[in-house]
Amino acid sequence: MSSKFVIMFVCTGNTCRSPMAEGALRHLLQMKRPGKFEVVSSGTAAAVGFPATLYAIEAAKVWDVDISGHKSQPLTPALIDRVDLILGMTPGHVRETMHLRRDVRNKTFLFKNFPENSPDGEGVADPIGQSLEEYNRTFLEIGEYLGQFLDEIVKRIDEKTNAN
Repeated sequence: MSSKFVIMFVCTGNTCRSPMAEGALRHLLQMKRPGKFEVVSSGTAAAVGFPATLYAIEAAKVWDVDISGHKSQPLTPALIDRVDLILGMTPGHVRETMHLRRDVRNKTFLFKNFPENSPDGEGVADPIGQSLEEYNRTFLEIGEYLGQFLDEIVKRIDEKTNAN
C-alpha cells in the first residue's frame, strides 16, 4: 500500500458515475489534504482505456472538475489490494468487490451508506444513455453525499498519513 490514502469508486462501466465521483472527491480533497491522497475509479464490467462519457465530462464542469483525461479500468483483485477505501455505487458493485476479495468488508462501503458498513440500500442510478440533465442530477447527487461524509474521509486520510 502507498503512504497516501487511496480511495476507489466502483460502478459498472467506469465511464459515468465513478469518474464523476472520482473527479469531485479529488477536487474537494485537493483543498483540504493536498498530496496526502489518491482517488481512482474502476468498473465491474469496464474495458480498459475508455474515456468518460461526454455528458459525464460536461456534468463535472458544474464544480470546475475536469475528467476529460479519464481512462476506464476494470475492477481487479490487484486494484482492490492497493486501496484503503472502496465506495461502490450500488449494492451489486459492493457484492462484486467482495466476491473478488472476500477479506475487504472493512474497507468496502455502499456509497450512500458510508460510513455505515451495510452493503444493502439505495444505489446511485446509472445515467448512461440519458440526457445531460440526468447526468447533472447524478453529479449533484454524488456531490451532496460527498459533502455529507467528506469529514469522515479526511479523518481517515489523517489517521493513515499521520501514522507514517
